[in-house]
Amino acid sequence: MKSPRRITLCLMFIVIYSSKATLNWNSESAIHPLSLDEQELSGEEALRQKQDAATKSSAAEEYTIDIEISFENASSLDSVKAYLNSLSFPILENYTDQITNIVSINVTTVCRLAASETWCSCEPGYGWPRERCLHNLTCQEHDVFLPGHQCSCLKELPSKGPFCQLQEDITLNMRVKLNVGFQEDLMNTSSALYRSYKTDLETAFRKGYETLPGFKGVTVTGFKSGSVIVTYELQTTAPSLDLIHKANERVVQSLNQTYRMDDNSFQAFNGNEIKLSVTPEIIFEGDTVSLVCENDILSSNVSWRHKEQELEIQNSSRFSIYTAIFNMTSISKLTIHNITLGDAGEYICKLILDIFEYESKKKIDVIPIQILANEEMKVICDNSPVSVSCCSDSKIDWIKTEWKQEGNINISGSAEIHIDSLCSKYVFRVDRTQCPSGSSGTTVVYTCEFISGYGARGSADTKVTFTSAANLTITPDPISVSEGQNFSIKCISDVSNYDEVYWNTSAGIKVHQRFYTTRRYPNGAESVLAVKTSTREWNGTYHCVFRYKNSYSIANKDVIVHPLPLELNIMVDPLEATVSCSGSHHIKCCIEEDGDYKVTFQIGSLSLPAAKEVKEKQVCYKHNFNANSVSWCSKTVDVFCHFTNAVNNSVWSPSMKLNLVPGENITCQDPIIGVGEPGKVIQKLCQFSNVPNSPGSPVGGIITYKCVGSQWEEKRNDCISAAINSLLKLAKALVKSPSQDEKLPTYLKNLSVSIDKLEHEISSSPGSLGAVINILDLLSTVPTQVNSEMMMHVLSTVNVILGKPVLNTWKILQQQQTNQSSQLLHSVERFSQALRSGDSPPLSFSQTNVQMSSMVIKSSHLKTYQQKFVFSDSDLWGNVVIDKSHLENLQPDSSVVTMAFPTLQAILAKDIQENNLAESLVMTTTVSHNITMPFRISMTFKNSSPSGGETKCVFWNFGLANNTGGWDSSGCYVEEGDGDNVTCICDHLTSFSILMSADTPDPSSLLGILLDIISYIGVGFSILSLAACLVVEVVVWKSVTKNRTSYMRHTCIVNIAASLLIANTWFIVVAAIQDNHYILCKTACVVATFFIHFFYLSVFFWMLTLGLMLLYRLVFILHETSRSTQKAIAFCLGYGCPLAISVITLAATQPREVYTRKNVCWLNWEDTKALLAFAIPALIIVVVNITITVVVITKILRPSIGDKPCKQEKSSLFQISKSIGVLTPLLGLTWGFGLTTVFPGTNLAFHIIFAILNVFQGLFILLFGCLWDLKVQEALLSRFSLSRWSSQHSKSTSLGSSTPVFSMSSPISRRFNNLFGKTAPKVLPGHDGNLASGGSSAI
Repeated sequence: MKSPRRITLCLMFIVIYSSKATLNWNSESAIHPLSLDEQELSGEEALRQKQDAATKSSAAEEYTIDIEISFENASSLDSVKAYLNSLSFPILENYTDQITNIVSINVTTVCRLAASETWCSCEPGYGWPRERCLHNLTCQEHDVFLPGHQCSCLKELPSKGPFCQLQEDITLNMRVKLNVGFQEDLMNTSSALYRSYKTDLETAFRKGYETLPGFKGVTVTGFKSGSVIVTYELQTTAPSLDLIHKANERVVQSLNQTYRMDDNSFQAFNGNEIKLSVTPEIIFEGDTVSLVCENDILSSNVSWRHKEQELEIQNSSRFSIYTAIFNMTSISKLTIHNITLGDAGEYICKLILDIFEYESKKKIDVIPIQILANEEMKVICDNSPVSVSCCSDSKIDWIKTEWKQEGNINISGSAEIHIDSLCSKYVFRVDRTQCPSGSSGTTVVYTCEFISGYGARGSADTKVTFTSAANLTITPDPISVSEGQNFSIKCISDVSNYDEVYWNTSAGIKVHQRFYTTRRYPNGAESVLAVKTSTREWNGTYHCVFRYKNSYSIANKDVIVHPLPLELNIMVDPLEATVSCSGSHHIKCCIEEDGDYKVTFQIGSLSLPAAKEVKEKQVCYKHNFNANSVSWCSKTVDVFCHFTNAVNNSVWSPSMKLNLVPGENITCQDPIIGVGEPGKVIQKLCQFSNVPNSPGSPVGGIITYKCVGSQWEEKRNDCISAAINSLLKLAKALVKSPSQDEKLPTYLKNLSVSIDKLEHEISSSPGSLGAVINILDLLSTVPTQVNSEMMMHVLSTVNVILGKPVLNTWKILQQQQTNQSSQLLHSVERFSQALRSGDSPPLSFSQTNVQMSSMVIKSSHLKTYQQKFVFSDSDLWGNVVIDKSHLENLQPDSSVVTMAFPTLQAILAKDIQENNLAESLVMTTTVSHNITMPFRISMTFKNSSPSGGETKCVFWNFGLANNTGGWDSSGCYVEEGDGDNVTCICDHLTSFSILMSADTPDPSSLLGILLDIISYIGVGFSILSLAACLVVEVVVWKSVTKNRTSYMRHTCIVNIAASLLIANTWFIVVAAIQDNHYILCKTACVVATFFIHFFYLSVFFWMLTLGLMLLYRLVFILHETSRSTQKAIAFCLGYGCPLAISVITLAATQPREVYTRKNVCWLNWEDTKALLAFAIPALIIVVVNITITVVVITKILRPSIGDKPCKQEKSSLFQISKSIGVLTPLLGLTWGFGLTTVFPGTNLAFHIIFAILNVFQGLFILLFGCLWDLKVQEALLSRFSLSRWSSQHSKSTSLGSSTPVFSMSSPISRRFNNLFGKTAPKVLPGHDGNLASGGSSAI
């Protein structure tokens, strides 16, 4: 409405009334405003309008009417307001047709002239609607509302629409900071501190904010740490920023200063003012995403934050932010290019205006794009249509699909898109000309890429390998062989790319892969089927098959195998026999099946005819050999059976040895065993001996007889029962069969059933037990995979042969020094390594003598491998644990298998030299695939022998003792042991147990390390002492060897020192190499052992020589021999005897490779007792030298004529002490302790004493054998300081009377010193340059 110029004030007020009309008229509850001038508006018109509005409804309803009044005089405003305020409501108005009640009348809008403008302002509690504020000019400097809410003043009255409207209440979430320390009681709403703070603060807040228009109240909602953060809610109508600031100042002024309120810390929050939108709604990885934040608050201070990353987003290559104010709206746009999965999460848009913060949150999810396609394809170049396809796993609005290829050959095609199915297909054809042999096997990568409307891209690669169908060429020559001969077939392909190559028979049975090898070349491949020993089963047609995808290239070859007995199937009798030169002997060869053979017996170049004899299935060829027909008496001849078949192929039987002897030497005679001379030992096949058997099912094995007196006595029985011998023959045939994989499951089942029935025969026959072990050993080399059923049959068989009834039979095998216990363990390990459970549950087996548990490694739910085995009958148990961190390195679907045996430890070979077995389990753990990463397995054993000794963790090393096996502790150690159980840690897998070492210290223990240190230092110090001794002897040799006895004495000392020096040097070098775990070759170990043995023996024999020389010079005083004779005898005794003993020991033991120990370069004890070749001579020499010592001391203690008793007693004590101090080390008493340490069960005290005494061995020789000699001292002093020696000598002479014990004039001392050649008070020239004193030789 446009007001006249004379109007200075325009007043709008609102009338609210209720009316009940007689008519029922559904109208709006509000009547649009009506503007009236004061002069134009009459009472009747107003009344009429009210009636028209009110009479439309008969029900009482409430109406609101806006009325405009214009004044020429502005002062009228106050009188109008006063009048309206004086009215009492409701005002009742009665009309003829209705009743109207005026509820209230309020002034809302006042328009005034301001200079040349009209400002229309709202009364308190009212404000212009928001749309009016957006489309009209506002009086901002006079506005009392918050930005973005209603405004209170417009420049000019709007031409239409409502006037100022009643304001709505708002709630502001605010906070302020108190610069005081935070106390925990502020978190407790019931505490006194909390209530005190709340009361004081709410009082101050009310005083400050009550001046705000529309103020309703203020409430403290809580406290937070960070000094003290006060959060509170303010309820009011929307005030202006200026009013808020003034109110905040009044709050600070109203609050007690002890609260130290920070007047700059007021903040207000409102999270409902911002609109946040995201495009697109469904987001895929790679899309370009836009987040738009819109707000009516006109501010460009907008920030973006990713909540999960807790960082404010800045402009970058992937993120861009654009903020602007447009059309009275703040707009901020965040664009994320090529969005990733990591960009998913909650995004926060925050706008700040003064103390007010506005924010909006939006969580976005990013869906990964997965394009599904075959990773690899193999295509044969045969011009057939081929299609490569890919599909999207998400329903996306793809706008385009592209196909690309990359490779050395170009095979193009056409793309077909199926948008509805979200798939695309690429179709092409390729013939042999496009992939010739040079490019056959070439891979081309086809890439399909989907592109969406928002930029997301998804692609997948398919590797397509093109190959031509193989052309095969097979060995052209016909193959015709006889049984036992070898043959090979070569199959050549002109294509090097294939999926599988195999051979099969005409019946479709695959040949076991052990019989053929396949090699790939750049332009082709070949497969060779090689059979070393053909049997009749190999007779037939064989197919060489190259398979690529679904294409098969096949070449055929016929093999003809003619019957001919195998050498191992020809049974001869006798194996060895004695024949009288004037007598005869029946010889024969037998086979299981008859055939068209020509058979003769051959003795050298002599051919003898054979007579054929058939008994049931057995066919024998016989000849009665007459010794008179040959002139070979007293000679051993070899006889062979020669079988020739129809194609003129032949085979020789095993040898039959005939010993032709004169008839008078024969004492034993038996119609079956034969004849023999006394002591003769012969072997016979059990089926041709006195052992009962039937031709249809003969027994196997060998029996040994010995001629004792005039009777043959059974020495050893290794016969195999007929049933087990039949199983052994089938096993030997099976491993030669081309279809052994197919036959193995059935055979294992039959074996398990048969062995269970034949337990009594096994327990009474070592030969039968050995045959069963050989069967398992043969069969364990066959399978590449073993299923659960096959493994159950194997373990059932093992359970029988490890039963307690069979243990006595095992002892017989041990006495025969066979390695069949190790062979059995190795066989079982091979079976367990081949176990594949597949999808079936892990196999578990439990019997009296064997238990097994297994687990398949699944990478999806990997867990620690933990198994426990309890044998209640044996009172033994054990645990195995492998942490899952070590299982992570194994290939998926690998099988971990553990087997436990309570009786196996008793039958495995024992290291009786060093260890005794504790009664415990043997646990074997294997993995189906090779272990390439560091591994760790923990095992706990029940220790049934906890008392005494030291426990060792050991494993069975199949490579020890010439591959016969033995216990080894490498890579294993004891983690803990509490007596009843022992926990072992090992870094490898195989069969484990524990050993008890009764007294020998563990090398890894503190005592063992200490003994090693003492030994190394002692031997090293001894070597230096011995070297010094030799140097001294060289220096003084001419001065101290002027007489025969002295010469021989020093010769012995030099050779003792030299021999011990060389022996110690060999010892320390070999020990250092082995202690550092370096491998010493067998030859080097044998050589080292030989020289150590020889030189240590030389030390003892030179000690013996010295002792005998002392005895000779003391007892046979008047007997003289020449120097050369004494020297020859000494060297023969000192080196000749040790050399003879060492050579004989080496020759007797090394051919059987049992000269040295298993792990140490020293004489063997376990197998041959070769150590006795050192121990016995050493002990004998020690005893002899002790005897000599006693004799020498006795002679020394004889009193001399003229000595005083008191002086004689003192001198005797001195001489005894000096003799023991000098002679005992020189004569090898130290080695008396050393020899005790080489035997098992030696107390630790002997080890310690020997190690300590051994330190001083060389030093004793240097001091007592060399430097204590007065002549040596004189020679050294005269050589290096003659003048000093003269003065010292004169002093010694002058002091002689005061030191009778050490004086050279003492009778007892003189006699002892004369014996060792130190001095002689009366020196006369003697013959041969010797010195003589009173008829006695002086040394």
